[in-house]
Amino acid sequence: MDNANDFDGLLSKRIRSIRERLGYSQQRLAELLGISRVTVSQMEAGKRKLSASDLKKLSDILEIPADYLLNPDKEPEVVIQEVRENEEPVQSMRVSVPQEKAEKFKEVLLYILNRVGAKPNVGRTVVYKLLYFMDFDYYEQYEEQLIGARYQKNQYGPTPMEFAKIVQKMEQDGDLTEVKNEYFERLQTKYLARRAPDLSVLSGQELQVIEDVLCRLSDKNGKEISAYSHGDVPWLATEDGQVIDYDLAFYRTPPYSRRQYTEDVKQPPAPSGIRKRPGQRLPEDSPSIGVQNNMPQREPH
Repeated sequence: MDNANDFDGLLSKRIRSIRERLGYSQQRLAELLGISRVTVSQMEAGKRKLSASDLKKLSDILEIPADYLLNPDKEPEVVIQEVRENEEPVQSMRVSVPQEKAEKFKEVLLYILNRVGAKPNVGRTVVYKLLYFMDFDYYEQYEEQLIGARYQKNQYGPTPMEFAKIVQKMEQDGDLTEVKNEYFERLQTKYLARRAPDLSVLSGQELQVIEDVLCRLSDKNGKEISAYSHGDVPWLATEDGQVIDYDLAFYRTPPYSRRQYTEDVKQPPAPSGIRKRPGQRLPEDSPSIGVQNNMPQREPH
């Protein structure tokens, strides 16, 4: 098989895999793309060449970066570590999720679902963004990680890379159920909690940040919260398809910044080359904000 045919074969398998994971039938995907079901079948069988326009539509509908479609053999595998006593973790090229982080992730997700999961607007996209803002708000304020998930930049905003693997494990364990339903004529993926969260793994400080995010953002639908996330400096300063650096939280601007910077705790200027949104003020636009060692210093306790 030559390189072109090999690529087409990998691409067709990727499209089918993502479609099935999202719960779309071939007919439903065809309707969303504005093509026939036969055409979708040909795409998944590698019998139809895809144009740039086709790839753009697929990227938008499937809510994944176009780079994942163009590089179908490059997707990182997410693995939850279960390191036994006296056993060394295996080194690999995979995205590895420490067990402690996975457990924290589970309890925060269950907290979100118990609090706001019943709202009709709270589907997978909203949950993605709530997790992102909880993680980055906490890191900006306390310079420590809450969940510490890895978030990838795509056109719909930050996406937690560990999410699918952890949710799959939670569903197997009976912690939650994934359901599909229509929301304003679009197929929506929702998650129903099957148990209450274990609050013993969350501090009062962590719960305060979680509640703040839920109060501010949980009424937004997927489109609204995705658009909102596009104005946050960490997302703006990251290249498409790349993992968002937590330290970019210190460059945030209102209304995203949750930390009170003072004369003793100064905010650094925004990274060079960042694209401003219309009317957005970045830290270097304000003469009252200085730089101290290029990073904010923690206030004394």
